[in-house]
Amino acid sequence: MISSRLVPQPWRRLDVVVRDLPLALLLLVPSFVPAFHSHGTQLGGLPTRPFEALTVVAICLQCLPLAVRRRWPVTCLAVAFAGFALDQLLGYHTLAGTGLSFALLSAAARLERHRRATVLVFSMAYVPLALALFRLGTEGLEEFVAFYLACALVWGMGTWWRSTRKAEAERRLRVAEETRTAERARIARELHDVVTHHVTAMVVQAEAARYLTAAPDRLDQALTATTDTGRRALTDLRHLLDLLNPDHGADTEGSADRAGARTPPVGRLLTLVEQTRRAGQPVEFCEEGTPAESTGSADLVAYRVVQEALTNALKHARGGRTSVRVRHGAREIVVEVGTDGSGVRGGSPGGSGRGLAGLRERVDVLGGDFSAGRQRGGRFVVRARIPARSLS
Repeated sequence: MISSRLVPQPWRRLDVVVRDLPLALLLLVPSFVPAFHSHGTQLGGLPTRPFEALTVVAICLQCLPLAVRRRWPVTCLAVAFAGFALDQLLGYHTLAGTGLSFALLSAAARLERHRRATVLVFSMAYVPLALALFRLGTEGLEEFVAFYLACALVWGMGTWWRSTRKAEAERRLRVAEETRTAERARIARELHDVVTHHVTAMVVQAEAARYLTAAPDRLDQALTATTDTGRRALTDLRHLLDLLNPDHGADTEGSADRAGARTPPVGRLLTLVEQTRRAGQPVEFCEEGTPAESTGSADLVAYRVVQEALTNALKHARGGRTSVRVRHGAREIVVEVGTDGSGVRGGSPGGSGRGLAGLRERVDVLGGDFSAGRQRGGRFVVRARIPARSLS
């Protein structure tokens, strides 16, 4: 069975009858060559007759139907069998008799409905042919039984071919569905990371602004921080949209800059920390080592770990002391974010647990380690070790 990848694309675009016609001609032309006369299937032991007008009819009936073997497999089999019967009863024994095997193989491989009925009709049609050849010829019944078993073997090969193609088609559908599911999960994680963090910060900043009406300067700072957070949320959403649709914004000014910022570099961690501080969360930030020039997806995953941990700190322990430590190694990035339990729970909606689960999946994909839980003293710590294997 030839893989479709080895077949040129223009040939695959042709009609199936055009693609099957070469096989019919490949069997038809040699059947008219005198050197191949009487070199075909001989069933029953009848004496070979010379080439005549009916020989042409028998050859055409056995060869030309192969051009429609995939479009109309039953019709192909019926006509080829009629030509084979004529060929054997008249004793031509042409090379075209091989066409019956191709017709059987194609019917078994392509027929979707009425398969048992086709086998039954073919078997019933073979019985009178075998009886007629038995009476006219010199061979015993064992030859006719052996020929029928050979036809059954060809049918079985076609059935195996059909089941193999069906299994391959089901596998491709399953892989496509798994790919779509994984892509939807990835998009959901990206949306969660982008929307949840920025919206949580905006909610916290808006709540704080309610109590600053008597201090115009501080109120202005709070509203400015809220506006800046909203702008960053829109920018990140545009980046996500660019990932989903690379053609989005391709003709707008600055699209190249946005494309280059799709993956947040580790250097933006300080901006993330500053944004959280402006939302009222005391954050201690420490970054050790020098980021590698290229770490693949490790930079993005490290950014998302810090982002999700700070978002949870704002939501569940607002005002609690939070520490962010990022250490860059030659082969890995280690992130640790801890939050004291002394803060108050924010007014933003509670989490669904998808954020931490999504982080675990991200880190696991890269072969790293992830943990998140409350320790003694009520401190909640998120740790991630993220390999940067693209360095090698």
